[in-house]
Amino acid sequence: MNHYCTYFDRGFLIPGLALARSLAAHDPAAVLWVLALDDETAAVLREIGGPGLRVVPLAELEADDPGLAAAKADRTQVEYYFTLSPCWPRWLLRAQPAIERLTYLDADMFFLASPAGIFAALDEAKASVLITAHRFPSWLRHYEQHGHFNVGLLVFANDDAGRGCLDTWREECLAWCHDRIEPGRYADQKYLDVWPERLGGRLLVLPDAGVNLAPWNWAGRRYECAADGVVRVDDAPVVLFHYARFRPVWGTWWWQSGQLDYGVMPGRLRRALYGPYWRALERARAEIAARRPGFDFPRRPARRGRAYWRALPLRVVFGGDWLRVGDAFFNLRLGAGRWSGQVLTKLRTIRLRR
Repeated sequence: MNHYCTYFDRGFLIPGLALARSLAAHDPAAVLWVLALDDETAAVLREIGGPGLRVVPLAELEADDPGLAAAKADRTQVEYYFTLSPCWPRWLLRAQPAIERLTYLDADMFFLASPAGIFAALDEAKASVLITAHRFPSWLRHYEQHGHFNVGLLVFANDDAGRGCLDTWREECLAWCHDRIEPGRYADQKYLDVWPERLGGRLLVLPDAGVNLAPWNWAGRRYECAADGVVRVDDAPVVLFHYARFRPVWGTWWWQSGQLDYGVMPGRLRRALYGPYWRALERARAEIAARRPGFDFPRRPARRGRAYWRALPLRVVFGGDWLRVGDAFFNLRLGAGRWSGQVLTKLRTIRLRR
């Protein structure tokens, strides 16, 4: 039996439930442990979660980890959430010693195929910890200032190496975990850069392009979209996609893709990857609304600061906001969107030279 964990609040309740349902579909015997960051999230999940879902309220973790609770004083809410990344799986492995291996997932991820290959690779490598690189294409390498590796998928064995890795990472995040770049650190993520040296052969950097495929690394690869809905990347099935920054802007027909900074994927691939996710989100929304009438995606206030106006010409040219019709998402830029990441990189280079 595979054990997974994640955490989210009401704002991510719909994607979080979609993740849980996708996991149940592709790893039916799995258990997903959710750290509920508010009372409403805990209550809803306890009502509709099902036998494979376990709910732990944030207060329970904070009561057992005074250092974590104390960290609230010097960081914002999102920075505190970053701080949870090592604390939550560390606590869970100690509270549930029968768990042999624990997989952490960001709440905005979604399974499209069985994760069995992930664990087969980990067993073959005889490793205790598994991570994935961001895999930026060449024109996006400057984003590695945020970290070479992505926190979205992490696996820890319940052994000395796995627990020791979490202990050290927790100490680092309790000491400093802020939403800004400083030499050698950024939030919870930049700390992972030293894991290959620190863990040596106990670490597996999974090379599979179909695991933690994301807006920042889809470009420059070969894809096959089969009639049965199976998507392959570089001859491997897409197992786990990271739908970062994908959210509704107006109703459920106008969406922010989260891809403008990296390059907007072409329509056929977009439909193959985002169509199933949209349907899963809609099912999750309906499932929650059946118990909580009127429950919907959170409505985030529009931001009209300098960053918005600076990006507006790029949004006009390249898109990045999608019109949903059925389960298809239209960028309405005749394919120009795929060049947005490269153009943004060139503009950034020009600014740095001035």
